[in-house]
Amino acid sequence: MQKDNTFSVKNANESSGFLFWRVYSLWQQEIKRVLSDKYGIIHSQYVLLASTHFLTLNGNEVTQVLLSQFTKIDVMNVSQVLKKLEQMGLVARKEHSADTRAKAVFLTDKGRELTKKAVIDIEDIDVKFFSKLGKELENFNDCMLKLINSFQT
Repeated sequence: MQKDNTFSVKNANESSGFLFWRVYSLWQQEIKRVLSDKYGIIHSQYVLLASTHFLTLNGNEVTQVLLSQFTKIDVMNVSQVLKKLEQMGLVARKEHSADTRAKAVFLTDKGRELTKKAVIDIEDIDVKFFSKLGKELENFNDCMLKLINSFQT
């Protein structure tokens, strides 16, 4: 039998990327179910709605570029998702107060109400899912931030 050196690990549980994928898939399945069944939106739509709301509450005039930087979603994908959210009546765009090339993104009343309700459900899922880490949760969050910050440009 010939030895195959395709993988650098002998056990799948030694692969950080594959472990991350599996954890993400488990978490995302529940998120997807709630968002789809209860709110009729997909995860990326929720992320942009919640991020728009969060950034607005923190005094930001939200743009596609800001949403892309904040969420780490490619700016072209942000644009496509926002177009769909606009068609659904959940977001609107208007002239940016300082940059004539940019459009400010804001939640409509309908979008704000949906977002506020969805945030409660998604935060509940997060608490239930990540509470399994117990006292390691803070370290887990620190590790994720370390990875995110290492890719800042």
